[in-house]
Amino acid sequence: MTASTATHSAPRVAKKAKTATTRAKPKKMPAHPPEVISPNNDQYDEHRFEIEMVTVGDQEVRVGRQRGNGKGVPLFMFNGIGGNIELLSAVAAWMPEREVITFDVPGVGHSPLPKRPYSLRTMADLAAGILDHYEHDQADIFGISWGGGAAQQFVRTHPDRCRRLVLCATSMGMIMMPSHPSVALKMATPRRYMNKGYAQQVSGDIYGGDCRNNPGLVATLFKHVHWQSRKGYYLQVMALIGWTSFHWLHKIKQPTLIMAGFDDPLVPVLNARMMNRLIPNSELEMFDCGHLFLMTRPEASSKALSEFLDRA
Repeated sequence: MTASTATHSAPRVAKKAKTATTRAKPKKMPAHPPEVISPNNDQYDEHRFEIEMVTVGDQEVRVGRQRGNGKGVPLFMFNGIGGNIELLSAVAAWMPEREVITFDVPGVGHSPLPKRPYSLRTMADLAAGILDHYEHDQADIFGISWGGGAAQQFVRTHPDRCRRLVLCATSMGMIMMPSHPSVALKMATPRRYMNKGYAQQVSGDIYGGDCRNNPGLVATLFKHVHWQSRKGYYLQVMALIGWTSFHWLHKIKQPTLIMAGFDDPLVPVLNARMMNRLIPNSELEMFDCGHLFLMTRPEASSKALSEFLDRA
């Protein structure tokens, strides 16, 4: 286990799936954009991913795919709570050669609400079904925040289908170093997604880092949120209740990159250090930022990701 510091910082699917939108040409990234996302440096692209509605079992989900150059295994990304496909477009844009697959969790973005509550195991099986749809036997698995729990569960449930694992701004679930109660209370409600003024008011307290220094930054990020419903948000919260990976993290065999921000009020950095100690073949990459470093500093994040994933 090593640590480094970034100073710049399942059921098989139905064979036929309904296809919708988008084949618009993605935006070309500027040669040397400012490092931090801002209103004048919005690197998010609503058309970065090709969008397809895919049915896995009895659940239809909205899937986004960046085709890449067709070489190597794809990068499958689990998003954070309330996060839709488009919020991962900026970091994907810095890796245009890599195939990237992500999806809107049922009840989030434009994926229909599920018929019943689900668990992280359900999400792992759903992801496996999406990989089946694209005829991929294996992928590099990535999870940010809430999605980090889903990524860990995927490795637990489908170990042979994960080549490398990336855990970003996340924890071991119920057994973790918790955030301050005031931060947890703000996260317990989706109000920030529904009220722009409130989002700017609390973003520094929740996310820290760049959002603490520039509360207006959240307006740039959240304009790409495709909000659906309170029910979808609370279903994600419920999926974490009682779940922890603490007792089996030591069994993960895949090379694992743990990414964390020094100033993360939501998932204190001690969580990343604990996971680094528990996962045998893991390394820790720290960023001089907060919970949303992947989204506010996509260039630096993508460099760390690519360097790790490209190793033989």
